[in-house]
Amino acid sequence: MFRLNNYNIFALIMLCCTACHADTITVTYNENGQPVVSPAECEGMKITIKNGTVKIKDWRTEPTELTFVLKGKSHEGSFKLNTEAKATIRLEGLELTSGSGAPLHLKNRKKMEVIAAKGTVNTLTVTACPDTATQKAAVIWAKDKLLLSGNGTLNLIAQGNGCKGINVKDDIIIEDLTLNIQTLGDNLGVDTTSNMGFGGPPPGFDPNNIPEEMKAHFEEMRKRFEEMMKDGNFPMMGGFGGGFGGPPAGGGFGGPPTGGGFMGKQKYLSTCKGIKAKGTLTINSGKVSVTTNSRGAEGIEGKEGVTINGGEVYVHAIDDGINSGGQIIFNGGHTCVISTTNDAVDSNSGGFGFGMPPFMMGGEPQDSTTSKPQNHQNQDPAIIINGGEVLAWSQTGPPEEGLDCDFAPIQVTGGTIFSVGAGMGDMPSVPTTETAKQPTALLIGLDIEKDKPISIYEADKKGNPTGKPLATYTVPFDFQSSSSLITCPTFQLGKKYVVKTATKTYPIELTEPFTVSRQGEAKERRFPF
Repeated sequence: MFRLNNYNIFALIMLCCTACHADTITVTYNENGQPVVSPAECEGMKITIKNGTVKIKDWRTEPTELTFVLKGKSHEGSFKLNTEAKATIRLEGLELTSGSGAPLHLKNRKKMEVIAAKGTVNTLTVTACPDTATQKAAVIWAKDKLLLSGNGTLNLIAQGNGCKGINVKDDIIIEDLTLNIQTLGDNLGVDTTSNMGFGGPPPGFDPNNIPEEMKAHFEEMRKRFEEMMKDGNFPMMGGFGGGFGGPPAGGGFGGPPTGGGFMGKQKYLSTCKGIKAKGTLTINSGKVSVTTNSRGAEGIEGKEGVTINGGEVYVHAIDDGINSGGQIIFNGGHTCVISTTNDAVDSNSGGFGFGMPPFMMGGEPQDSTTSKPQNHQNQDPAIIINGGEVLAWSQTGPPEEGLDCDFAPIQVTGGTIFSVGAGMGDMPSVPTTETAKQPTALLIGLDIEKDKPISIYEADKKGNPTGKPLATYTVPFDFQSSSSLITCPTFQLGKKYVVKTATKTYPIELTEPFTVSRQGEAKERRFPF
């Protein structure tokens, strides 16, 4: 017969306290049954398990920091946490798939850390995102700051239409871990049959998420075009769809119906971006790979800024590779960004955001010799490169660029840059004499052959390459007459350099901190409005 004595009473009290006040909760997913949560109950929390989903609501009034360990495997499950406490999600060999929104859904009020444990491979997949309108359409969704870390591997696969890889309504920090993200779905319900207005918004345009300053720009644009039409001065500019030969029958500004028409019918709900931070996004270390596969799907977006301090970052996106409404800063590491239909690296902090020249938005007039605003040197830099290696390659041609910052300057204080792209006319976004603190060249007219080496050498007095190459690259596509920004830490003013491809040699002489080297007769490029 079991009898209670002082020892047994003490043991029961300790067991109860452990269950109620545990600082670690373990969730083990089971392919053939429901997940197991240990401890199953905890004071101040509501833990529910249904259809492979674990929901934890933290009601504690004075919450202490918790650690949640997730492991196991399930082809239909998710983890949803609602807490005001700081928390850590530790992944220890987790394979989790959800068919109804984010498999990792974090309604946090303080910074949350997700750790991929050392030596583990963790794979999270979302196959469908029915709740895109509420912004939870992602493999990982978080309400507040999110830190992704650990010495393991985290694979995120977004298969469903409108599903992102990571969607955070605040800041994101990434460090140490190997992070691989693929988005495979398409946008939802874009109506491409209407042709109302200014050519339709670009792919990925979200009418429900337009900044107020952008709305003001749109309104100012509309007024200016109306005034020009009244005065008979409507611009005749070449470009897609034959340009502006005057307003088409039925009104509007013409152009191709790329997304339902400016202010026209628009059913678009969500793009399949790789990483989206409503605040800033910072990569400190580790290996980050992002691939997108549908129109409008950017690789990495930090609404308020993007900073890469180190690590290896590879982005292959259909839309912008790296995009921000704030500054994009490279301090170190190796970054390679490829866009197939848009800019590789695009900062909208210095201009309108769709590449519109400031003179059309009430800004300063352009200098016709440079295709840049005359007050270019007085603007704050939008892209800053202090160190590391930055390879920014846009495959689509004019007006898309390797590095685009909407008429604001690029600042170069160190590091290595090799960009591929075009720009407005021949001139893409560039540094100024003041912001090129490390000598930098713009090589206009560089022909690139797919997968053939492109090397940069020092040159002798006659312009012949000497010594070993300073850098060598291979680009995975052909490109004729690229406007390529080039620099490396060994560049010196007054010296000559050579860019050598498999069939041609391009001389560069660094006569100024920022030097333009034009090769051959480059064809004139016009604004594609």
